[in-house]
Amino acid sequence: MATIELTKDNFQQVVEDNDTVLVDFWAEWCGPCKAFGPVFEDASEKYPDAVFAKVDTEAQQELAGAFQIMSIPTLLAFRDNILLYAEPGALPPEALEDLILQVNGLDMEEVRRKVAEESAAAGAQPKS
Repeated sequence: MATIELTKDNFQQVVEDNDTVLVDFWAEWCGPCKAFGPVFEDASEKYPDAVFAKVDTEAQQELAGAFQIMSIPTLLAFRDNILLYAEPGALPPEALEDLILQVNGLDMEEVRRKVAEESAAAGAQPKS
């Protein structure tokens, strides 16, 4: 599967409508982004069940700002509409494959339980 382009208009829908979504925040002028592009594209062919998407930070500054992208490339991984990974840096093929396998291997019931616990604990914190 080829990568798709994400914008502020389709981002939420793509993440909500797909089980696993990997998002590459990049820019045309970025050397490491250009080096990571073929690695990301190759992974999209190897893992057709996941959605591989790209966000051009120059064209989508509002979306990049919403995710506080400070360095590119930055890779985000979502599963079941939950952000599981957000790190800057161009991953080598082996590391990207390992990340995909880890994301796909997670027990999402356990992840949802932990997210709910953390949300409840954060809500119970006294306000200062």
